[in-house]
Amino acid sequence: MRISIFQSPERDNPVSAVGLLLVGVFVLAFQDALVKVVSSDTSYWQFQTLRSLGNMSIAVVLAFVGGGLALLRPRKTGAVYLRATFLTTTMFCFFGGAPFLDIAQMAAGLYTYPIFLTLLAAPVLGEKVGRWRLGAVALGATGALAVLDPWTLDFQWLQMLPIAAGFFYACNILTLRRACRNESPLALAFAVAVTMLASGVLGILVLGLNPPPDALVIGIPFLATAWPELSFYIVAVALMASVFNLAGNICLSRAYQTADASLLAPLDFVYLLFAAIWGRILFDNWPDAQALAGLVLIASAGALTTW
Repeated sequence: MRISIFQSPERDNPVSAVGLLLVGVFVLAFQDALVKVVSSDTSYWQFQTLRSLGNMSIAVVLAFVGGGLALLRPRKTGAVYLRATFLTTTMFCFFGGAPFLDIAQMAAGLYTYPIFLTLLAAPVLGEKVGRWRLGAVALGATGALAVLDPWTLDFQWLQMLPIAAGFFYACNILTLRRACRNESPLALAFAVAVTMLASGVLGILVLGLNPPPDALVIGIPFLATAWPELSFYIVAVALMASVFNLAGNICLSRAYQTADASLLAPLDFVYLLFAAIWGRILFDNWPDAQALAGLVLIASAGALTTW
């Protein structure tokens, strides 16, 4: 049985792309909140390894159901794994500060990426970026800065990690749009799972063979611990995160394959709204007045670009 979303796209479809993007960012916002929930009970490397194994297993099952294992084979191996490397680096930067930052700060740092994306869309992709899209990005970026609030005295250097994630996420999208438009979304998702698994295992080996100083482990245990005691709870959450991560990445891959990157980027800011909602539900943490004003600007940017 052939499932269209798992096949290589034949043409652009901006309307479908917008819908897929909204679904993708909704489930990924929930998945990102799950990682923060368990960040004090696991390490980045352990969780990354478990989630990647889950992603790979689910991708294989979906390939069997959706048309065969050939769906996992990329047409341009180099481009697909370059894009996967960018996304793996994105995840390291994004989740590195998870134990110390709230969901809104993490999301706002990451969502500086449309600035990089829109500035690079013309020279790298040859896309036409008009004043409306530039205005929408500026509006959304202003909202993101209001949420991130980098001018406060308690600003930490770890808050820069999500901004670095924004740069690498933009590189991932540019590579996807320029060199991976004809790839199966399952091949793209499987490649990401492979590179994330490799990074997780490498981190465990490096930290296991060369334990960092105790002060560093105490200061940033999520990044400096190789393999803490594994519990059924962590395995269950990692499996749940795999389902949401794979679903979200397939939706986003398909969306950016079938619409201009600079069209979708400002609308992608709606992730921040979903992140704030999950932060309220899971952590009873609601943005203050300034952050809420920033979220309104972000929503306005999404409405402007959709119009």
